[in-house]
Amino acid sequence: MKLKLIFFLIPALLLFISCDRQEEVKTLRLAHGLDTRHPVHKTMEILGERLEEKSEGSLKLQVYPSGQLGGEREALELLQIGSLDITKVSAAVLENFIPEYKVFSMPYLFKNKQHLFNVLDGQVGEDLLMRGDKFHLRGLTFYDAGTRNFYTTETAIRKPQDLEDLKIRVMKSNMAVRMINELDGAPTPISWGELYTALQQGVVDGAENNLPSFYTSKHYEISKYLSMDEHTAIPDVLLISLETWNLLGKQERKWLIEAAEESKVEQRKLWAASEKESLKAVKAAGVEVIYPDKTAFSTETEDMIEMFEGQPELINIIERIKKVPE
Repeated sequence: MKLKLIFFLIPALLLFISCDRQEEVKTLRLAHGLDTRHPVHKTMEILGERLEEKSEGSLKLQVYPSGQLGGEREALELLQIGSLDITKVSAAVLENFIPEYKVFSMPYLFKNKQHLFNVLDGQVGEDLLMRGDKFHLRGLTFYDAGTRNFYTTETAIRKPQDLEDLKIRVMKSNMAVRMINELDGAPTPISWGELYTALQQGVVDGAENNLPSFYTSKHYEISKYLSMDEHTAIPDVLLISLETWNLLGKQERKWLIEAAEESKVEQRKLWAASEKESLKAVKAAGVEVIYPDKTAFSTETEDMIEMFEGQPELINIIERIKKVPE
């Protein structure tokens, strides 16, 4: 895989730097790990269309979906060294690079969807997007990634105690691991691309994710219980390599920011429609959808705030989030 990336990235990097002088066209390479049916991938296509329109064809986007260039962590590492231009990652993965993003993995931090949007679209969100500069990562915008819920193969999750000793796949996030530990489960970090097989073979008993991902990944074929506990609302983050950002002119940056913001608006519409479609589809496939008492899950995980002891900056961000009106 690494050798394949090297052969791909060297000519691609040269292509970006030299570009086509005759036509003055620059092509930005965007990689992500989602299926092409996923609403976020469709948003990337919109982003590319808007960028090309605004620049009158002088700035284009080439999208590599479905983990063609590796997982989210690998994509971030490629951004840091300037071998990839743009990527979309979960804030839960980004916390391993930019510590401030840990706050998004705090269970039941947001009162509702509007509260989340007000945070992401306001000063708190803007400040967080800029926190990555020292790590060579510049945030462009946030995409809605819904709420994360548990789904399991054999044991229905109706109350927190039902998770006891269950092996639950989590992202490579310390916060996600702690949450499952708080619920007496066994957190098991596994890459997204390997999860279908892990569920099928019983390596894990379940996982947690949003509705569209549960549906487009076809995990519902194996996991017949979906518990809508909505424990976290972790957004996706669109990022550009700081190296690439510095190579762009002032006008090119303006086009990119405008295109990203417009794509965000369209993404929220696509996401809302996809959630409805996904829920309807998994129910039709025989998945039992459970709506548990979220208060019980919130109570069991409230001690996670202890993870921020000695980190006043993160505590401050959480307090700022709580003060944002709904």
